[in-house]
Amino acid sequence: MKRNITCPCGEHITGENEDDLVTKTQEHLKENHPGHDYSRDEILFMAY
Repeated sequence: MKRNITCPCGEHITGENEDDLVTKTQEHLKENHPGHDYSRDEILFMAY
């Protein structure tokens, strides 16, 4: 199960599970990178 991702801006995001990671990543993108929306599959592809 993938629970970590590093945004190109340097922010490290960790979730309790894949669903939590996707939610936290989408919130980070909305707040810090408007217009950069990624799907669940795209986020999990980049996650580790």
